[in-house]
Amino acid sequence: MPLKKLFTVAVLLMGSLLTGCQTTNPYTGEQQASKSSKYGLGGILAGAAIGAIADGGDGALKGAIIGGAAGAGYGHYMDRQERVLRAELQGTGVQVYRQGDQLKLIMPSNITFDSSKSDIKSAFYPVLGSVAKVFREYDRNLIEVVGYTDSTGGDKINVPLSQDRADSVANYIAFQGVSGDRIFAYGRGSADPVASNKTVEGRAQNRRVEINLLPVQQR
Repeated sequence: MPLKKLFTVAVLLMGSLLTGCQTTNPYTGEQQASKSSKYGLGGILAGAAIGAIADGGDGALKGAIIGGAAGAGYGHYMDRQERVLRAELQGTGVQVYRQGDQLKLIMPSNITFDSSKSDIKSAFYPVLGSVAKVFREYDRNLIEVVGYTDSTGGDKINVPLSQDRADSVANYIAFQGVSGDRIFAYGRGSADPVASNKTVEGRAQNRRVEINLLPVQQR
C-alpha cells in the first residue's frame, strides 16, 4: 500500500477512535479523549510502524488495526477499573489516582491505623473489603502495597512499622480471596514524602499506605 494511502487510513482510524471515545471532564465541562482512546492511538502508531518494517504497507495497516485494538482494550479495562474503584471508595477517605496504565490508592494512616500501631482499625475493614472485591473482579494487575511514615523516630522504628502496616493490608486483601501471587508488600519508612515533614499537616500526609496497581509486564 502506498505510504500516502497508508497515512490516510491511519488518520481515519485515529479519527474514528477519538470520536467514539470522548468523555466530559467533570471539572471543566470540556470534551476530551478518554484514556482508552489515548492507548488506542499509541497502539495504532506503534502497530503501523512494526507492521511496515515486517511487511511493507499492508503490514502497516494490519499492525495499526491490531495495535489500536490492543491498546484501546487495555486502556478501556483500566478506565472501567478506575470508575468502579472511585464509586466504591467515594467518601471513605481513600484517594484514587490514575497515571497512564497505573492506578494508585492512597490510604491515610489516620483512617487505617492507630498511632504507632500496625493493626488495621476495625472501621476500615469494610473499606478494604470493597477494595478486595474490585481486585477479585479485575485480576489483570499486580498489587503493590507500600507503607510509609513521617520522618519522626528514625528508620530503626519507621521502616519496620511501615513494613508491618503494608503486610497487614496485603494479608487482609489476600484473606478476602485475592490471589497472593499478585500481591507484594514493602515498607519504605520515611522515604518518598509527599509533603513537608516540618509541619503537622505534612507529616500526616506522609503517614500513609499506597496500593499501586501495575500491569503484569512491569514487574
